[in-house]
Amino acid sequence: MKLNRDYIIPFVGLKIGAHKFDFNITDTFFDNYEYSIIRKGNVKIELILDKKETMLIGHYAISGVIQSECDRCTDPIEVAVEGAYQLVYKFDTEPCDDESLIIVYPEEFELDVSDNILELIMVSLPLRSIHDEGECNEDMMEQLKEYVLVEEKFEAEDNDELSDDSEEDDQDEVDPRWSALKGLK
Repeated sequence: MKLNRDYIIPFVGLKIGAHKFDFNITDTFFDNYEYSIIRKGNVKIELILDKKETMLIGHYAISGVIQSECDRCTDPIEVAVEGAYQLVYKFDTEPCDDESLIIVYPEEFELDVSDNILELIMVSLPLRSIHDEGECNEDMMEQLKEYVLVEEKFEAEDNDELSDDSEEDDQDEVDPRWSALKGLK
Protein backbone atom coordinates (compact mmCIF):
# COMPACT_ATOMS: atom_id res chain seq x y z
CA MET A 1 0.00 0.00 0.00
CA LYS A 2 1.22 3.48 -0.84
CA LEU A 3 1.51 5.84 2.10
CA ASN A 4 -0.99 8.67 1.74
CA ARG A 5 -0.26 11.73 3.85
CA ASP A 6 -3.95 12.79 3.75
CA TYR A 7 -4.80 10.19 6.42
CA ILE A 8 -1.87 10.83 8.77
CA ILE A 9 -2.53 12.90 11.88
CA PRO A 10 0.49 14.26 13.77
CA PHE A 11 -0.96 14.02 17.29
CA VAL A 12 2.15 15.22 19.15
CA GLY A 13 1.45 18.88 18.33
CA LEU A 14 -2.24 18.67 19.29
CA LYS A 15 -3.42 20.27 22.52
CA ILE A 16 -5.50 18.38 25.07
CA GLY A 17 -9.14 18.41 23.93
CA ALA A 18 -11.23 17.65 20.85
CA HIS A 19 -10.00 18.12 17.29
CA LYS A 20 -12.10 17.62 14.14
CA PHE A 21 -10.84 16.01 10.92
CA ASP A 22 -12.89 15.46 7.73
CA PHE A 23 -12.00 12.91 5.08
CA ASN A 24 -13.58 12.44 1.66
CA ILE A 25 -13.05 8.82 0.62
CA THR A 26 -13.17 8.23 -3.15
CA ASP A 27 -12.13 5.53 -5.62
CA THR A 28 -8.45 6.45 -5.29
CA PHE A 29 -8.53 5.55 -1.59
CA PHE A 30 -9.77 2.02 -2.37
CA ASP A 31 -7.18 1.65 -5.16
CA ASN A 32 -4.48 1.68 -2.46
CA TYR A 33 -5.85 -1.59 -1.03
CA GLU A 34 -5.15 -4.42 -3.45
CA TYR A 35 -7.29 -7.02 -1.65
CA SER A 36 -10.19 -4.82 -0.63
CA ILE A 37 -13.69 -6.03 -1.50
CA ILE A 38 -14.61 -2.40 -2.15
CA ARG A 39 -13.35 -0.86 -5.38
CA LYS A 40 -15.42 2.32 -5.75
CA GLY A 41 -17.24 4.66 -3.47
CA ASN A 42 -17.87 8.12 -2.16
CA VAL A 43 -17.86 8.19 1.63
CA LYS A 44 -17.60 11.10 4.06
CA ILE A 45 -15.76 10.49 7.31
CA GLU A 46 -15.87 12.86 10.23
CA LEU A 47 -13.33 12.13 12.94
CA ILE A 48 -13.44 13.85 16.29
CA LEU A 49 -10.14 13.05 17.96
CA ASP A 50 -10.27 13.75 21.69
CA LYS A 51 -6.74 13.98 23.09
CA LYS A 52 -6.26 13.03 26.74
CA GLU A 53 -3.09 12.64 28.83
CA THR A 54 -2.80 8.86 28.28
CA MET A 55 -4.88 8.26 25.19
CA LEU A 56 -6.65 9.56 22.10
CA ILE A 57 -10.33 8.76 21.62
CA GLY A 58 -11.48 8.72 18.01
CA HIS A 59 -15.18 9.18 17.28
CA TYR A 60 -15.80 8.24 13.63
CA ALA A 61 -19.02 9.14 11.76
CA ILE A 62 -19.38 7.45 8.38
CA SER A 63 -21.92 8.20 5.65
CA GLY A 64 -21.88 7.60 1.93
CA VAL A 65 -22.26 5.09 -0.87
CA ILE A 66 -19.95 2.36 -2.13
CA GLN A 67 -20.24 0.23 -5.23
CA SER A 68 -20.35 -3.49 -4.60
CA GLU A 69 -21.62 -6.62 -6.34
CA CYS A 70 -25.15 -7.88 -5.95
CA ASP A 71 -25.05 -11.09 -3.90
CA ARG A 72 -27.70 -12.58 -6.17
CA CYS A 73 -26.68 -11.68 -9.75
CA THR A 74 -23.15 -10.23 -9.27
CA ASP A 75 -23.96 -7.05 -11.22
CA PRO A 76 -22.78 -3.74 -9.74
CA ILE A 77 -24.98 -2.22 -7.03
CA GLU A 78 -24.70 0.94 -4.97
CA VAL A 79 -24.84 0.28 -1.24
CA ALA A 80 -25.36 2.93 1.41
CA VAL A 81 -22.94 2.83 4.34
CA GLU A 82 -23.55 4.65 7.57
CA GLY A 83 -22.34 4.29 11.12
CA ALA A 84 -20.78 5.78 14.21
CA TYR A 85 -17.80 4.11 15.85
CA GLN A 86 -15.30 4.78 18.59
CA LEU A 87 -11.67 3.68 18.65
CA VAL A 88 -9.30 4.30 21.54
CA TYR A 89 -5.62 4.95 20.83
CA LYS A 90 -3.80 4.25 24.09
CA PHE A 91 -0.25 5.39 24.78
CA ASP A 92 1.48 2.23 26.04
CA THR A 93 4.43 -0.13 25.54
CA GLU A 94 2.53 -3.44 25.80
CA PRO A 95 0.39 -4.90 22.98
CA CYS A 96 -3.34 -5.48 23.56
CA ASP A 97 -5.90 -7.91 22.10
CA ASP A 98 -8.91 -5.58 22.35
CA GLU A 99 -10.10 -4.70 18.81
CA SER A 100 -11.32 -1.25 19.77
CA LEU A 101 -8.07 -0.39 21.57
CA ILE A 102 -5.04 0.53 19.46
CA ILE A 103 -1.68 0.82 21.15
CA VAL A 104 0.43 3.88 20.29
CA TYR A 105 4.05 3.20 21.20
CA PRO A 106 6.28 5.90 22.74
CA GLU A 107 8.39 6.37 19.58
CA GLU A 108 5.30 7.17 17.46
CA PHE A 109 4.31 10.78 16.87
CA GLU A 110 1.55 10.45 14.25
CA LEU A 111 -1.47 8.26 13.49
CA ASP A 112 -2.20 6.73 10.11
CA VAL A 113 -6.00 6.32 10.22
CA SER A 114 -6.38 4.96 6.65
CA ASP A 115 -6.54 1.29 7.74
CA ASN A 116 -9.01 2.19 10.50
CA ILE A 117 -11.19 4.02 7.98
CA LEU A 118 -11.23 1.06 5.59
CA GLU A 119 -12.14 -1.37 8.38
CA LEU A 120 -14.93 0.86 9.66
CA ILE A 121 -16.39 1.25 6.16
CA MET A 122 -16.30 -2.52 5.72
CA VAL A 123 -18.09 -3.20 9.00
CA SER A 124 -20.71 -0.64 7.95
CA LEU A 125 -21.66 -2.76 4.95
CA PRO A 126 -24.92 -4.68 5.20
CA LEU A 127 -24.69 -8.44 5.52
CA ARG A 128 -26.36 -8.90 2.17
CA SER A 129 -26.41 -6.54 -0.81
CA ILE A 130 -29.05 -7.35 -3.41
CA HIS A 131 -30.98 -5.44 -6.04
CA ASP A 132 -34.64 -4.68 -5.51
CA GLU A 133 -37.06 -7.27 -6.89
CA GLY A 134 -36.94 -7.33 -10.69
CA GLU A 135 -33.71 -5.30 -11.03
CA CYS A 136 -31.26 -8.22 -11.10
CA ASN A 137 -29.58 -9.34 -14.32
CA GLU A 138 -32.20 -11.51 -16.04
CA ASP A 139 -29.64 -13.70 -17.84
CA MET A 140 -27.91 -14.53 -14.57
CA MET A 141 -31.24 -15.23 -12.85
CA GLU A 142 -32.15 -17.69 -15.64
CA GLN A 143 -28.82 -19.47 -15.21
CA LEU A 144 -29.33 -19.66 -11.44
CA LYS A 145 -32.74 -21.29 -11.90
CA GLU A 146 -31.01 -24.26 -13.54
CA TYR A 147 -29.19 -25.01 -10.27
CA VAL A 148 -32.02 -24.48 -7.78
CA LEU A 149 -33.11 -27.82 -6.32
CA VAL A 150 -36.29 -26.76 -4.53
CA GLU A 151 -38.01 -23.47 -5.30
CA GLU A 152 -39.83 -21.96 -2.35
CA LYS A 153 -43.48 -21.08 -2.94
CA PHE A 154 -44.90 -18.45 -0.66
CA GLU A 155 -48.55 -17.54 -0.77
CA ALA A 156 -48.93 -15.28 2.21
CA GLU A 157 -52.41 -14.37 3.43
CA ASP A 158 -51.36 -11.86 6.06
CA ASN A 159 -47.72 -11.28 4.97
CA ASP A 160 -46.49 -13.60 7.74
CA GLU A 161 -48.65 -16.72 7.53
CA LEU A 162 -48.56 -19.33 4.78
CA SER A 163 -51.82 -20.67 3.43
CA ASP A 164 -52.71 -24.29 4.22
CA ASP A 165 -52.45 -25.26 0.54
CA SER A 166 -48.88 -24.00 0.14
CA GLU A 167 -47.79 -25.78 3.35
CA GLU A 168 -49.12 -29.07 1.97
CA ASP A 169 -47.40 -28.42 -1.38
CA ASP A 170 -44.09 -27.75 0.39
CA GLN A 171 -44.40 -31.01 2.34
CA ASP A 172 -45.10 -32.96 -0.88
CA GLU A 173 -42.01 -31.54 -2.61
CA VAL A 174 -39.29 -33.14 -0.48
CA ASP A 175 -35.80 -33.44 -1.88
CA PRO A 176 -35.30 -37.14 -2.75
CA ARG A 177 -32.02 -37.21 -0.82
CA TRP A 178 -33.91 -36.42 2.40
CA SER A 179 -36.45 -39.15 1.61
CA ALA A 180 -33.64 -41.68 1.27
CA LEU A 181 -32.18 -40.60 4.60
CA LYS A 182 -35.52 -41.07 6.39
CA GLY A 183 -35.33 -44.81 5.62
CA LEU A 184 -31.99 -45.21 7.45
CA LYS A 185 -32.09 -46.37 11.06
